[in-house]
Amino acid sequence: MAENVRGPMSALTEFLRSTGITPTTIARRVATQQQQNQPEAGPSNARPSPRRNNSRRDVDEGYASDNLDEPDSPPKKQKKDDDEESDEDAYTALSKSMWTNTPKPAVGSFANCASCEKQFTVTKYTMASSSGPGFLCHPCAKAGGNDPFKKPAAPRKRKVPAEKRTVVHIEERSFPTLVSVCIDVIARHIDDVEAFGDIGALNMDAISKALSKNRSLTSENATLFYGAENTKLALYDATNLSPDGFSTLGHLNPNLTNLRLDFCGPLNDTVMASWNNSFPNLVSLELLGPFLVREAAWIAFLESHPNLEAFLITQSPRFSLDCLKTLIENSKTTLRRLGLREVGKLCDEWLEPIAEISNITYLDLAEPSESLTDDAVITLLAAVGTNLAHLDLSGHSALTDDVLAHGIDPHMHNLTSLALTHLPELTDAGVAAFFGAFNDGAGLVRLNLSRNPELGTEALEAIIEHSGMTLQELNINGWKDVGEEAVNKLGGMRDLRRLDVGWCRSVDDWVVKKILEGCRALAELKVWGVQSCRGQVGGNTKGSEDTRD
Repeated sequence: MAENVRGPMSALTEFLRSTGITPTTIARRVATQQQQNQPEAGPSNARPSPRRNNSRRDVDEGYASDNLDEPDSPPKKQKKDDDEESDEDAYTALSKSMWTNTPKPAVGSFANCASCEKQFTVTKYTMASSSGPGFLCHPCAKAGGNDPFKKPAAPRKRKVPAEKRTVVHIEERSFPTLVSVCIDVIARHIDDVEAFGDIGALNMDAISKALSKNRSLTSENATLFYGAENTKLALYDATNLSPDGFSTLGHLNPNLTNLRLDFCGPLNDTVMASWNNSFPNLVSLELLGPFLVREAAWIAFLESHPNLEAFLITQSPRFSLDCLKTLIENSKTTLRRLGLREVGKLCDEWLEPIAEISNITYLDLAEPSESLTDDAVITLLAAVGTNLAHLDLSGHSALTDDVLAHGIDPHMHNLTSLALTHLPELTDAGVAAFFGAFNDGAGLVRLNLSRNPELGTEALEAIIEHSGMTLQELNINGWKDVGEEAVNKLGGMRDLRRLDVGWCRSVDDWVVKKILEGCRALAELKVWGVQSCRGQVGGNTKGSEDTRD
C-alpha cells in the first residue's frame, strides 16, 4: 500500500506519483507523440526510426530508450508459397507467466527492469520476469529467449492433396457388364450348363475369350467347353488350370484335331504323358508358355502324334534340337505350319532339319536368345521358300539386307505376310531396293517392320509403291526419320485396316486426318509417341489411338 497518504489524495494517485507518473509527465508524453505523428519528408511508406520516440525525460536522465515505442503492429511475415507458418513456439502471453499475480503497470508509464534495473517505458509488449517479481525491458526479454514482438503463429494449414488423375482404362465400373453377368451365371451354374441348350461353337469361343479377359477360367468351369463331339478347342488363358485339369481336358475331348492353349504354364511332363494316349486325331497344336515340359516328354508326345500339320510353341526353353528332329521325322510330309517363337536353344544348326519340310507355308522363328546368321537363313529359304506365305524373323539382330536380296527376293514368290522387327542391320536403301524388285510387284497383305530406326523415307515410298493397293496391316512404329511427304502417301492405301505409325516424328494432325479420310477401311490407327499429333484437326484424332468398328 502507498505510504504518506495526505488529504483528499487517493491511494492510486499516490502510487502513480511514486512511480514517476504525474500530470506533467503525461502532458509531456502526449506532446512527444503528437510530434512523432507529423509526416516526415521522404517516401510515404518510410517507417519512423524507433530512436526518435525517446522522450525528453529519457535524454535528460541519460538512459537508453530500448526501442520502447515499436509500431503498434509488428511487421507481417512474408507469406510462404505453401501457406504454412514456421513451427516456432507461439508468443508467450503475460498472463501465462508464473508471476501473474503482480499487476502490470499501465501502458505509457515507466518501470524499472527486473533484470538490468534500467528504467523503461511500459508498452503492450512488456513481459513479466520469469525469475521473480517485476517486468523486463525489451532487450532483456529478447536476451532471455522471448521475442516480445513476435506474432503468434497461425494454426498450421495442411495442404489439400491434389486430385489424382483418373485413368479410365482401369476405372471400376459402377454396374456389371452383360458379359460379366453371363460369366457369373455360367460359373455359378456350371453343373447345370446343359440347361442352356446348344450354345454353338461360335458362342463357346466368345465365352472362352470373355472368361480369359477376367482370368476366370478354372479346372472346374473349363468343363463347359469339353465334349466328345469337339474337334477344335481354344482356351485363351489357362493359367488357373491345374495339371489334373489339363489331363481331364485330354480325357473329355478325345476327338480333337486342333488344340490351342494360351498361358499354359502349369502344363508339365505328367500332363504330356497322359496326352500320349489322348487326341488320336490331333493335327494342330499351339501352346503359349509350356515352360515345364522337358525334352523327354516332348519327344514321347511327338512320337505318339505323327502326321502333325501345325506345331506352334512360344516360350519353351526346354525344347531342344532332338525334339525338333523327332517332330520332322514323324511329320515331315504333313507339316505345313511351324512356329518356334522365343525358343531359347534355337541356332543355325536347327535350320538343317527344318529345310527338309518341303511343303511348309508358315514359319515363325522370332525372338531367339541368339541370332541366326545370314548364310544359314539364305540356305534355309532356298530350300523351303517356294511355298512360304508367312515368314517371321523378328529379333535376329545379326541379319542384314543380304537376307532380303539373296534369300527372300529370289526364293519366296508366294509371300503375303512378312515380319522383320528389330533388325538393326537393315538399311533404308536396302529395304527400298528389295521392294523395288521383289516378286514382280505382287503385293503383301501384312507387313511389320517396326523397331528399325534406320528405315525411313526411301523404304516407305518403295513399300507403298509395291504393296500400297494390297496391304491390310502395316507397322512402321519407330521410323523416327521418315519424311512427311512419304507418310502423307499412306492416305492412298484403300484396303488398309490396321496401321501403326508410333514414334514417327513427321506424323501430325494433318497426316492423321489425311489417313482417316483416305483409308476408308481403316479399323485401327496407332500413333503412340507422336508429339505433333494433338487432335486439333477435324476427324477422329482425339488421342493416341483411333479405332473404328
